[in-house]
Amino acid sequence: MDFSNMFGQLKDVQEKLKAAQEELVNVVAEADAGGGMVRCVANAKKQVIKLEIDPLLCKEEDKEMLQDLVIAAVNKAIAEADQKGQERLMKTTKGMMPNIPGMDFGNLG
Repeated sequence: MDFSNMFGQLKDVQEKLKAAQEELVNVVAEADAGGGMVRCVANAKKQVIKLEIDPLLCKEEDKEMLQDLVIAAVNKAIAEADQKGQERLMKTTKGMMPNIPGMDFGNLG
């Protein structure tokens, strides 16, 4: 068994995973709540990068609804960005590593 070759391949995989993780800031997802009254954009690093709120929602009597809509939009965008990021990482590592039982590289994002 050629361990130096195996470790070299592992180093290559680690470098490619690091580069893919750094690129996750460019994987974006959008979500809305309340029929588009609140829109949120997040990246696959689970960072909200843009939030739009319809001005009609800024009335005091709508405060609780506004809070609920913002929470719903942010949570949906982060969940979708996470899924897209995992898909990107899986594409990056596909065919590079042997299928080793118990080794899950999908949670590295």
